[in-house]
Amino acid sequence: MITKELISPKSIVIVGGSDDNKKTGGNVLKNLIETGYKGKLYVVNPKSEKVQGIVSHKTVEDLPQVDLAILAIPAKMCPSAVDTLCSKKGCKAVIIFSAGFHEDSPEGALLEEEIVRIVNKAGASLIGPNCIGVITPNYTGAFTKPIPALSEGGVDIISGSGATVVFIIEAAMQLGLKFSSVYSVGNSAQLGVEDILKHMDETYIHGKSAPVKLLYIENINNPQILLKHATSLIQKGAKIAAIKSGYSEAGSRAASSHTGALASPDKAVNALFRKAGIIRCYSRSELVTVASVLMYPKPKGNKVAIITHAGGPAVMLTDAISSNGIKIPHFSGKKADELLSKLFPGSSVANPVDFLATGTAEQLESIIDACENDFDVDSMVVIFGSPGLTSVYDVYEKLAKKISHCKKPIYPVLPSIVNVKSEIEVFQSKGGISFPDEVIFGNALAKVINTKDAIKDSMLPPVDKKLIREVIDGSTNGYLSPLQVQKLLDAAGIKRAKEAIVNDLTSLRKAAKEIGYPLVMKVVGPVHKTDVGGVVLNVNDEETLETEFSRMMTIKDTTAILIQPMLSGTQLFIGAKREEKFGHLILCGLGGIFVEALQDISTALSPVSSEEAKEMITELKGYKLIQGTRGQEGVNEIIFNEAIRRISALCNTAPEIFEMDLNPLLGNLKQVIAVDARIRIEK
Repeated sequence: MITKELISPKSIVIVGGSDDNKKTGGNVLKNLIETGYKGKLYVVNPKSEKVQGIVSHKTVEDLPQVDLAILAIPAKMCPSAVDTLCSKKGCKAVIIFSAGFHEDSPEGALLEEEIVRIVNKAGASLIGPNCIGVITPNYTGAFTKPIPALSEGGVDIISGSGATVVFIIEAAMQLGLKFSSVYSVGNSAQLGVEDILKHMDETYIHGKSAPVKLLYIENINNPQILLKHATSLIQKGAKIAAIKSGYSEAGSRAASSHTGALASPDKAVNALFRKAGIIRCYSRSELVTVASVLMYPKPKGNKVAIITHAGGPAVMLTDAISSNGIKIPHFSGKKADELLSKLFPGSSVANPVDFLATGTAEQLESIIDACENDFDVDSMVVIFGSPGLTSVYDVYEKLAKKISHCKKPIYPVLPSIVNVKSEIEVFQSKGGISFPDEVIFGNALAKVINTKDAIKDSMLPPVDKKLIREVIDGSTNGYLSPLQVQKLLDAAGIKRAKEAIVNDLTSLRKAAKEIGYPLVMKVVGPVHKTDVGGVVLNVNDEETLETEFSRMMTIKDTTAILIQPMLSGTQLFIGAKREEKFGHLILCGLGGIFVEALQDISTALSPVSSEEAKEMITELKGYKLIQGTRGQEGVNEIIFNEAIRRISALCNTAPEIFEMDLNPLLGNLKQVIAVDARIRIEK
């Protein structure tokens, strides 16, 4: 619950306020005073009569009614103080800087739980403990520096790490990026990243609220809340970029299926971000650069003009964006010749447009006008630094005017952070946001252009829910029998190969006659059939059939033999893995041995829309095999798409499914048929 007192308190008390600005309770008070907090300020410090000029109270009992309390006292003293503040002083918001809670010890965890119980009972908001605080347009409730420039049109940031958000702010300030609010949630004892984002969604007004939200996340405690409100915000017109740290895994995961080995919590994070339309970043520099790109209007397409007076940076930028699928159209013809006539000899307008180190503000204006009106591009990047011989105030002033007037976004890469430091500062003081490094910028621009908005349509195909529930409810944990798997695939509408399970020669001969040669034989029981010699292909006669049956029945753990018709087609794979808190991760790729050998898979979070399934298929490195290549028949992508979504629908109906492999499916232009499948449930 986020109260108005957390956002806009009329009175604030610093419990543990100090004259020593090297202490958290001292510096937060200093920040509040210096930034001109307009409400009433109180301090609790039993050792002082006044703290930084403010009358100090000996205990929290001595305080008048107060909206927000900021605690900078030892952890063991916090529960009692919070209880008095919330039950007797009308306090509806609490920020706790103090450490020593669940991150420290079991005893600290109990203190944290007690505080949460108290604030919940009082209907109050709690930020922290173990955080740096909150900054809103109404107050600076943080003990750190620097204090970023605040603007209604700036960005909001929510961070699970206090130190990290400070470093992000520092990096952002170098680009001229301003903030609207800062939330450091620390231990997230009551309010976490998802809760703050939910509030931002519920109060968002497009054109008035901060247009860009930044997240630094160490743990996603409620993926569904994050997905819901991130999707909602993006559909309303906001943009979100996020770092989710802790994505590497030390050691391999023990898994008994292809899907289990290939799926991972981080793939679930990627799938969630992709479904919501969140741009994922992996460093502070990337995050603030992406945020700065997002502060400009989004280009209508992916064609970029590069305008430069330095060849090297233009080449490096060209490499960065073209390798990410961004187009740099070639300029030629009458309009290009007209532009070239306005530049110094030796200039080039082919794109990149290089107007040399001696290029002027007037020439830059001519180039921008040509890109705006004459050339087929969607955005412009201007690279302009200085060797330190002359000032470039006039160039940056002209650039700022063009940025504000042109319909196509213009991104300024200003690399001379030493030689023209003062010019860049003036440019940024007037609201400009600039980029010091062309490659970091180029990669960020590509991410912004290539990231699609939130998925809107997640309608799933109909499945036989009654039959699915009958099979699941009547099963125990572990791998389902082949007969149960068959029933689930039939209920989900997944076409499968005709098959029979036999354990004696009589039933073997009968099944072979009904199915017809050539046949495939597979052991029932062992998990990895191929590894134990449990798969035989192209069985064409009864003698081979019976010989292989006798051999295969002696393989360890084998209980029966499954026989199927020998089918042809491109081997495909569809899998599902239940990921804690996230739901089911749906995977697809090329099948057979290629699943593990190449690990060429795509993932999406269930429910999977038709659009998502199409992207899953087309982004595979082996997509050309699915299309058909060198005379080989391709795969019916519409049927493959539907099969992916039917597995998603099956998992939605049966959340008990823990792992599922359909490997291989055989696909051609007429059909996609499941040849082998395993399903493991965990209730």
